[in-house]
Order: sequence, then structure tokens, then C-alpha cells
Amino acid sequence: MRSIRRPVLAAAALTAVLAMTATACGPEGGQADAKATESAAQDTTGGGEIKIPQEIQDKLKEHGFDLDKWKNGEWKNWDRDKWLREAGEFINPIIKDFWNPDKIDKVKPPKDPSKPEDISEDQGKTDPEPAAVPAQPVKTPYTSTAPGVGLLLFSTPEGESRCSATVVKDPAHPGKSNLVWTAAHCVHAGKNGGWYRNMMFVPNFNRTGQTADKMKTTPFEDRVPSGKWWADDMATSNQWIKAGGAVPGVPMAPYDFALMHVKPENGTGGKSLEEVAGGAYDVEFNAPAMNKIPSLTAQGYPAEAPFDGAVQQQCTDRPTRLSMDAQKPTMYRIGCTMTGGSSGGPWFIKGQDGKPVLVSNMSMGPRPARWSAGPHLGPEAKAIFDAMSKRWAAKG
Repeated sequence: MRSIRRPVLAAAALTAVLAMTATACGPEGGQADAKATESAAQDTTGGGEIKIPQEIQDKLKEHGFDLDKWKNGEWKNWDRDKWLREAGEFINPIIKDFWNPDKIDKVKPPKDPSKPEDISEDQGKTDPEPAAVPAQPVKTPYTSTAPGVGLLLFSTPEGESRCSATVVKDPAHPGKSNLVWTAAHCVHAGKNGGWYRNMMFVPNFNRTGQTADKMKTTPFEDRVPSGKWWADDMATSNQWIKAGGAVPGVPMAPYDFALMHVKPENGTGGKSLEEVAGGAYDVEFNAPAMNKIPSLTAQGYPAEAPFDGAVQQQCTDRPTRLSMDAQKPTMYRIGCTMTGGSSGGPWFIKGQDGKPVLVSNMSMGPRPARWSAGPHLGPEAKAIFDAMSKRWAAKG
């Protein structure tokens, strides 16, 4: 693992910059032996009935997928010809009880998920590395202190994986949003792949903040207090789709953001995600310059040591600038010791009314964790947000 020294960061050379994603260990290269594949296929449906709307059925058929095979494990097929890449190709049918409580609890990071990432010498505006800020547990219950922040689960060729995500307000549906914000690397593999699968959001996960060793005895209504919500529409930046990677790093971390629309696995009596989760947050595009923001708070569910993935954590610091390319947006950077699993979690500032406003999301940081960086949400982010809101304006 090479240490990359940078003149403006002489105090601490950058090494092994990694995506803040926690990934469960899985079959090498997405392949498994026949017995393991058969066992996994039997486990995918949880005995439930797969629910695929007609429009999704048509889309699956259009891309050559057999619905029965998809239900029984075809979603594990990550062949290049069947790895859906482009924005309009996202397919994520509900597989009822695929994400059962035991499976959720077992989604852990691998023994060594870090990957070296070369970082070129600074070509933009970068401030000195901030001092590490120890992450602190968010006060409980999360349904009151951090409503709408939650756990994001999904399948990759390497196995089941997890990130963090947040309910955001939808101007087309005031008070009734079904939109969720996260990081691009939590939903799309970038230039070498496509959309991940079995994408499901758990708002207010583990609302009482029980440690992982106590989770099995925690009532289900506390572990999954606001239900399970499956993504039925997804958007990220064209920059990420064309050139992103599993580890953001350079050059596409400034475009490491994504937005999804979700629907419940089970009925909610017609209530939206925002109503059930108890909250949603405004997104501020083109927020004040980094040096104009006195304080920024990052939240999420870090799952690598010393954290256990069960307790929501937060870091608060004054943001500074991180840039490796003068032609791309400068990123926010704060001191923070949160680890893998916190990717996609919200970065908040106080709005004019004193309430939290989302201005970024967790994207990347070094190993060991000392600081974190998140993208500035500019015109590219606003474009995918506006398009998603407009697309669902008449649908709900």
C-alpha cells in the first residue's frame, strides 16, 4: 500500500482512501459453487411472494430476465451483458422478507475492505488536514432525535452490503415524501459495473441504540421501527456512471451522490415514508462556501471497528476544503473517525429556521479514519433531484 505525499498535506500523507461502505464477505468475483448458489437462492425469497409491477416485469423482459429465475436467484447474475448500467435501467423488484432481521444483523464489513487509491498532487484548493473528531453516539430514540436517518442495504457481486441514507423532502409531495438521499458508490459500481440490487432502506434503524450483541433480543419494532422500504427508482450523476468506482477517491468523489424513490415492502395504510419515519430534510443546493459554514454534522451507521454497525454515530466540525482537480467541484472535509458503513449518511448544517438542512453526504476518508469528505451539491445534484421529483409528481 503506497503512501501518497502531497505538498499541501505535509502533516499527514494520504494513504488508502476508501469508500465508507461496509460490505459483507461474499463469493469471489460474484461467483459461488453450485451448492452455495442453491442455498442462497432458497434463502432469497424468505417464503414470500415476489411483487413485480407490470412495468417492472416489462423492463425485466426487455433486458432478457426471466421473472421466475429472477425470484429464485437470477438477481445474482452479474454478467457484463446483464449488469444494468444506465440511469433508466434500474430494476429492483421487492423480494418479500429477503432482508429478514437475521440477515440485516449479519451484514458486516469484510476483514480488510480497504483498497489503495492513488491521489494525484493537489490541483485545486485544499486546506490543511483537520484534527480528528471522535464520533459520538446519537441520542435515542432516533425516531425523535434523528427521524428519517437510516440503514441502506443492497447486494453486490461480492455479497450483501450496507451504507447509510436519509429521507429528504419532496417539493411535489409536501409532508409526504418518498425520496431518500445517499452516496453514488452505495448504489452503482461506476465505470466497471452498474446498479446494485435488492436495494432496501430501513429508516430509524435500531431506534433505541442497542449494541450489536443485544440486537437479537431487541423487539422487532425497535430494530425496524418504520418498516422496510424498497427502491423503485434511482438516479445518480452521469459523471459517476461513466467514471466512478467502488472506492470513490479521485476523480469522481465530487459526484458521489444519489437519490432514490422508495415504496414499502408491507402496507402502510397509504402513508408516505416521511409520515412513517417521522421526518424528512430539505436539501440545500449550492450551500454557502466551506469557510462560511461555522459547523457541520455528519451522521450514519459505521460498521467497521471500533463501531458495531448498530449504533448511529455523528461528528461535528467546521468544514474545510478538499480538492484534487481544479476542474471539478471542491469537496467538504471534516475531522471524523466514522468508518465503513457510514457512507451515504447525511451531512447537515443549520438552516435559517435552525432546523437541519442536508448539504452533503459521507463519501470517502482515509484508513485509519481521521477525517471524512463529502461532495458539494451543485447543479448536477439539483438536476437529478428535480427530475426525480417531477417524474413522481403525479404518482405519489
